[in-house]
Amino acid sequence: MQIGELSELTGASRRSIRYYEQQGLLEAARTRKGWREYDEHAVNRVLNVRELLGAGLTAEDIKAVTPCLDMKTEEFLACDSGPDGLLAMYEQRLAVVEAKAAELQRHRAELVQHIARLRASATDTESFAELLRSGA
Repeated sequence: MQIGELSELTGASRRSIRYYEQQGLLEAARTRKGWREYDEHAVNRVLNVRELLGAGLTAEDIKAVTPCLDMKTEEFLACDSGPDGLLAMYEQRLAVVEAKAAELQRHRAELVQHIARLRASATDTESFAELLRSGA
């Protein structure tokens, strides 16, 4: 099948499909005219890649489970591609996401504190101007 049909079957844009190929997550044969041709496994592969990217994984993360990408989604979720299998990959990415979430929570707390200070001193114009100059 060509890239347009693969795009229609998977909901992935042609640009995304080309990106997956550039990242080594998908392979295509070339016709004599240079057009990409994909085999029947490409549909499962693209659906799985989209699922993993949607879960917050990176192309590098996904490369660790390349042998599983051609499986149907139900089978893919049970695939273990060795010591660096799906579970380890998800756990590592979850740790990164949790660290980012904690950092965002700290930023949120600081913003709430600054907003509260600004609102409290908004009634006194001189205090408000001083507060803005101090950056507190």
